Amino acid sequence: MNLKFDKQEQTDLMVIFISAISLIASFILSIDYLSWIPILLCGIPIFKECIEGLIREFDIKADVLVSIGIIASIIIGEVFAAGEIATIMAIGGFLEEYTISKTHGRIEELVNMVPQVATRINDGMEERIYVEHLKVGDILKILPGETIPTDGIIINGETSINQSTLTGESLPVDKKANDEVYSGTINLYGSFTMKTTKVSEDSSLQKLIRLVESSKPENAKIVRTADKWATMIVVIAFAASILTYLYTFEIIRSVTILIVFCPCALILATPTAIMAAIGNLTKHGILIKDGESIEELAHVDELVFDKTGTLTKGMPEVVNVVSDNPQEMMYLLASLESKSEHPISKSIKRYYNNTDLAEVDNFKMHMGKGVSGNIEGSRIIAGNKKLLESEGISLKSIKEAQNGEIQIYVAKDDEYIGSVYLADTLRETSKKTIRRLKGLRIKTTLLTGDNEKTATHIANELKVRNVKFNCLPEDKTDYIQKEQILGHKVAMIGDGINDAPSLKKANVGIAMGDIGSDISVDAANITLINDNIEDIPQLIAVARRTIKVISIGIGFALGLNIIAMALAILGLLTPIEGALIHNIGSVVVIIYSYTLVNYKISRKDCRNPITAVNKNINKAIT
Repeated sequence: MNLKFDKQEQTDLMVIFISAISLIASFILSIDYLSWIPILLCGIPIFKECIEGLIREFDIKADVLVSIGIIASIIIGEVFAAGEIATIMAIGGFLEEYTISKTHGRIEELVNMVPQVATRINDGMEERIYVEHLKVGDILKILPGETIPTDGIIINGETSINQSTLTGESLPVDKKANDEVYSGTINLYGSFTMKTTKVSEDSSLQKLIRLVESSKPENAKIVRTADKWATMIVVIAFAASILTYLYTFEIIRSVTILIVFCPCALILATPTAIMAAIGNLTKHGILIKDGESIEELAHVDELVFDKTGTLTKGMPEVVNVVSDNPQEMMYLLASLESKSEHPISKSIKRYYNNTDLAEVDNFKMHMGKGVSGNIEGSRIIAGNKKLLESEGISLKSIKEAQNGEIQIYVAKDDEYIGSVYLADTLRETSKKTIRRLKGLRIKTTLLTGDNEKTATHIANELKVRNVKFNCLPEDKTDYIQKEQILGHKVAMIGDGINDAPSLKKANVGIAMGDIGSDISVDAANITLINDNIEDIPQLIAVARRTIKVISIGIGFALGLNIIAMALAILGLLTPIEGALIHNIGSVVVIIYSYTLVNYKISRKDCRNPITAVNKNINKAIT
């Protein structure tokens, strides 16, 4: 994953870099005037935003507090502290703006998936026409490898379609006459003609694009914890400062009040804890786009999983071979499948893992059914039940797959010799992850585009009770929205383009970064760079711990400010002593936040609640 910055972002990064270097030099060389560089470079934009917010919207937030802190620090000669505040806030502002600017960064890729032109058949003649000019009822010709330009129904021909863009299904779907096909999906093998049923904005891919653009949690813009106190703190600080001056006529006391109420510790409580949490999670290969995601994740009570590529490996694997002579059958089957590039063929060749293959003559691909050919004088047929029965081969006594596997029947010289079973298998860590999430009291839900049999089998293996199958992207977003209306905080984890709307709709979207599409990664708030779902419990535990640390840090900062302000009002603090107190408060908050860097989820964090209660009861009885 490469981070790309536009010109403005590169300029902002350069400003932050120069400011940080100037601060370091100022500290090491004890040259105060170097601290004016970050004040001018980073502080002026903060002052500008503060003034514009106050004038246009009377928006009193952290920028007002920061401006007060910078000005008060300059008044008493704490120029380094002023530069430090300005630089920290500039870093936070850059990260926020970068996240927002890249939220829809891949929408253009979705748009580009739709072909610009299509082949229309008009009065028996083929013509190239712009897709935007297509009408419902037009007849189109689709060749192998082409992306289907719009929704329609197959009139003539058979093929296999890669529908992963829309449904996330791990295997191609066989299509024949009268079957529906969708825009944005890819025709893998056979050519066919289709009649358009939807065009332009009504097509499936355009609907997916609109979902990605518009799907947002109802509370997407979370008010930062420090901002909740901003108005009250500003009013109290100014009022106390003015009243103290009017009562004592001592400007030094008024300035001291502003200094001790400098929001350094209060403002640092949130970003330092979040930065420490991000550092912790980065070690586990987890990329966090923004601090708001951590706050939201801490309150999540339901985690929605996509199946293919998330809980499973995302590709079919041979799980069983049934034959009286499995070695001979796999030799013949792998030799025959070596002539095909179908995903199932690749899985069989990968399983056999032997370069000793036979020559194949008269190879033929039966679209949507299987393959056949001659090997060493024998006719070999491999495919689904329909293919073998059409060849007159009886399969009445053969046991069919029970758990949603794909069953490949193999025949030699018109006699059945065995079957190979393939399935999209679970990741080794999936069961453990679900178990630990239940221990964290997180409801787990499986949403998948697969059929009922496959989805139910996977759900039973994982002991996930809530499962929805045959889900299109809008079905997933509808489910998430309904859960949110019921008051649930929902996190969604997925890997494909079809998951992007759901990742956006959820309170927190988690994408699989290694195998996941760029579009799903950009739509998500959090990315598992190494695709290790076993780290999800650690992610949630760190998020919960982070909010606790932030709350304690803010409480400490507020308490310290109130006590220091009282002492300043009484004239028991000088400006220098006030500056020292607020710096000590900042150091305490930073050190406490740093404990998050090495925080690890413990067994008691993710133990089963019922088991925990039983253990406590037994311990009490003992």
